[in-house]
Amino acid sequence: MDIDFKEYRLRCELRGHEDDVRGVCVCGDGSIATSSRDRTVRLWAPSAGEKRKYEVARVLLGHKSFVGPLAWVPPSEELPEGGIVSGGMDTLVMAWDLRNGEARTLKGHQLQVTGIVLDGGDIVSASVDCTLIRWRNGQLTEHWEAHKAPIQAVIRLPSGELVTGSSDTTLKLWRGKTCTHTFVGHTDTVRGLAVMPDLGILSASHDGSIRLWAVSGECLMEMVDHTSIVYSVDSRASGLIVSGSEDRFAKIWKDGVCFQSIEHPGCVWDVKFLEDGDIVTACSDGTIRIWTNQEDRMADSTELELFDLELSSYKRSRKRVGGLKLEELPGLEALQVPGTSDGQTKVIREGDNGVAYAWNSTELKWDKIGEVVDGPEDSMNRPALDGVQYDYVFDVDIGDGEPIRKLPYNRSDNPYDTADKWLLKENLPLSYRQQIVEFILANSGQRDFNLDPSFRDPYTGSSAYVPGGPSQLAAKQARPTFKHIPKKGMLVFDAAQFDGILKKINEFNNTLLSNQEKKNLSLTDIEISRLGAVVKILKDTSHYHSSKFADADFDLMLKLLESWPYEMMFPVIDIFRMVILHPDGADGLLRHQEDKKDVLMESIKRATGNPSVPANFLTSIRAVTNLFKNSAYYSWLQKHRSEMLDAFSSCSSSSNKNLQLSYATLLLNYAVLLIEKKDEEGQSQVLSSALELAENESLEVDARYRALVAIGSLMLDGLVKRIALDFDVEHIAKAARTSKEAKIAEVGGDIELLIKQS
Repeated sequence: MDIDFKEYRLRCELRGHEDDVRGVCVCGDGSIATSSRDRTVRLWAPSAGEKRKYEVARVLLGHKSFVGPLAWVPPSEELPEGGIVSGGMDTLVMAWDLRNGEARTLKGHQLQVTGIVLDGGDIVSASVDCTLIRWRNGQLTEHWEAHKAPIQAVIRLPSGELVTGSSDTTLKLWRGKTCTHTFVGHTDTVRGLAVMPDLGILSASHDGSIRLWAVSGECLMEMVDHTSIVYSVDSRASGLIVSGSEDRFAKIWKDGVCFQSIEHPGCVWDVKFLEDGDIVTACSDGTIRIWTNQEDRMADSTELELFDLELSSYKRSRKRVGGLKLEELPGLEALQVPGTSDGQTKVIREGDNGVAYAWNSTELKWDKIGEVVDGPEDSMNRPALDGVQYDYVFDVDIGDGEPIRKLPYNRSDNPYDTADKWLLKENLPLSYRQQIVEFILANSGQRDFNLDPSFRDPYTGSSAYVPGGPSQLAAKQARPTFKHIPKKGMLVFDAAQFDGILKKINEFNNTLLSNQEKKNLSLTDIEISRLGAVVKILKDTSHYHSSKFADADFDLMLKLLESWPYEMMFPVIDIFRMVILHPDGADGLLRHQEDKKDVLMESIKRATGNPSVPANFLTSIRAVTNLFKNSAYYSWLQKHRSEMLDAFSSCSSSSNKNLQLSYATLLLNYAVLLIEKKDEEGQSQVLSSALELAENESLEVDARYRALVAIGSLMLDGLVKRIALDFDVEHIAKAARTSKEAKIAEVGGDIELLIKQS
């Protein structure tokens, strides 16, 4: 195939985002819009000083969590400078006026917004909640479930039809709200979509492939060259295609053939062609890069050299040798230190490679075993040998002109068993057994391993000899165990300052008595005394098994929840919060509030409807959290799950540490409940809320911990692991692993282990 193809090289880098750049939108006026995990949308305009470069023209602030899909709105009478529509993890669609940077917020989705497209004057948005919403003049006009699994992308064809891609592995073609065709062929999530001019539809998938489809449904071509998730794809009328992947490459295709792979220092989240044929890439390192095949627009030699150095530095920092970071390995100076036992192994950094040595106690020197070529990359792919995937496949050069020997190993395998089988297969002396075992353990990071006294050598029937230890022990790797997940049982807020609560109620009551218009809402002396009696019962925790409340006590509390001004509700809610923890209190309140048309739900709406009283939010969310203590409320909590999470969603971005912890506890309790109830829709919403909360950089330690435990528990025992993987839980887990707080780092490790098992 004879194609005149010019290689793309770096044109410029756009820096300004403080975290992953997730989306790119090419605007019709020559500017570029980008979205980021840093919660901003940025507009970049061509630089007046140097045409091949861009500079920030506007930063749009408004989303409460990371921002994903973007769409350009051409200038009109209403928007003389055009607009941008963005969708976020916070479930919001925001329509921005670029004249002043103001936005109209569109609320309707229950979970993360994953796709935005313009259809005439309408906005159509797609979401993890499996729905499409059509917005017209800021109002929701149509809303329908388009897939039974999260929708990841939506595009509009020149014919006016819409196409959606989903975690259910399919694409769907829509004429209005009617699905006219389902495209089947991908084996994993369909993550990105694009129009291929005059040919059909391009789809990018987690299965590592890109497919070209005719509108009739026929798969015209499959393109495979990426080694991991393909997140995005775009095309030009010339037939060129560009794709971006988790494997850190943007790849350029023509007629199904990959002609160029552009390596990045991080995951490539999004790719787009500019009008002039240049390519924009959005990278997880927070940088936008533009690539060109026109020499007059290419970066100068200094800029190109700096990028090469950046790429080399990143690769060195990520390189693994048998599961160990290359940069963390000792240098050759470590061989100056004698070994402590015959056969002891060390892996040494020599240049850009790791080399294994074994201590020879007879000759008192380190013998070179061979270069450790392979180890697991920090990605979703596991190495394979003879068609079988393993955690590790080491390439070991044993020297003397012998070919490279492959040594496969899974962390769940017994290293002695692995060593025996490998030595027999490779026709090597069994006397090397202990040396091979120690090599495996050192290079798989299993320095501390459990020994099974019941182990017997499958070939000799005897126990294994371990230098420096009892001769009857042998290594055995247990099944993966988690330190902090799954969470069992419910958490509550059971501490209260009762004297302070009564004092505040009396203070508010005196205020009502002095106000002629509200005097009728005040408490009588008898009612004040009754509240005192309620508090006395609550203080006497040793008699919770036998103490009882009067019906009049419940009637009084529910009356106050219904009638007292919202700014005075919080001390009443605080008493209610503690009554719920009393066995008779929980049952009595449930019985009485059911007779009054769900006073509880109406009271929570009142308390949270006006954010000017933060104490209402705090006491309300703690009261709802305490309801999980009594299983009699489980049906009520499940029924009102969406309303509860919506009512308290603003806590996710709050700087108040008490609110953060309370909200995280609510999410964790809901996770436990909805796992038990096998409620997939509910689990999805809680997962989305927990992921959004975990993104808050100023999160209080215990709040972050509980949010992470909720995420991990939902991934392990729930039905939403795929959703978590689709929406970058790996980023959150990695951030947790670097925490100085031990429990945060440990639960981050639990989630990383779950990711590796997927």
